[in-house]
Amino acid sequence: MADEVGLNSLTLAALAERLGVKQPSLYKHLDSLADLHRSVSMLAKRELGEAIARAAVGRSGPDAIFAMSHAYRNWAILHPGRYGVSQKPAAPGDVEDEASMMTAIQTIADVLTAYHLDGDDSVDAIRAFRSLLHGFISLETSGGFALQADIDRSFDRLIQGFTVALNQWAEPFDHAESRN
Repeated sequence: MADEVGLNSLTLAALAERLGVKQPSLYKHLDSLADLHRSVSMLAKRELGEAIARAAVGRSGPDAIFAMSHAYRNWAILHPGRYGVSQKPAAPGDVEDEASMMTAIQTIADVLTAYHLDGDDSVDAIRAFRSLLHGFISLETSGGFALQADIDRSFDRLIQGFTVALNQWAEPFDHAESRN
């Protein structure tokens, strides 16, 4: 239902109507609207993580990066209402919500080991990967690609560029120098 109407329009009244029950009966399963939204968010994070984990199985290097990227993009396009909330951080101290995103993060980190990345280099690469995917998907789903060119080709070129960059990611990097 979140994919149909968007999370902001997903209310307890709308859910009760969809389920054919009275709204008060939902409180046997949910504490509040915020609890419903949190549950949808955690489900979305787990599903997205499982999608990219399935795509990465048995693959490594650029093949795994491409497979994860396509799985991520396909999931986001098929689940527009849940995709947005899959990107929201957990509330401070919400261990259960933090854990819901770990399959995705750990899968990406595992794939990046083929590029000999660890520590801050790995964190930087994970952030870059998620950022480029989210940016592309956000533009695509909002109609931001109006130029007459194949969007799939553009996506593949973006991912190809990222894999090329990953081959040089572990080289020494002077953070202070890059800000001047």
